[in-house]
Amino acid sequence: MSTHLTHVSVPEGLAPSPQYSHVVWGTGRFVAVSGQIALDASGAVVGAGDPAAQARQVFANLGRCLTSAGAGFEDVVKLTYFVTDTAHLPAIREARDAAFGPLPLPASSAVQVTALVRPELLMEIEAFALIPEDRDAL
Repeated sequence: MSTHLTHVSVPEGLAPSPQYSHVVWGTGRFVAVSGQIALDASGAVVGAGDPAAQARQVFANLGRCLTSAGAGFEDVVKLTYFVTDTAHLPAIREARDAAFGPLPLPASSAVQVTALVRPELLMEIEAFALIPEDRDAL
């Protein structure tokens, strides 16, 4: 578990949610990861029409972006999901849980949109992370 971040799952007066932390704060270097979509390294769409396959690819891409900044999922403080249909959220949660494992979940927001940059894409996910100051930069 990350020691540079504090997760507050249920602030006083709010309803609990097992799907995210209501508040996350910490210290360190800020990392913003642009919204990731289900494209492979060659730019081909992975899992057209398949929310589970797209979610797995998106979280793999997020992981690669975090690694490039010297971060990991343990450093993520916020995720924002942009989905063309909220029915895709269970697939996203499954892929997120596989990526995060037993780590505390970050704060998150989900927004339904009418379309993404390509019609076969079902979701886009962005991340914000904080890397401990004492971790070596890449």
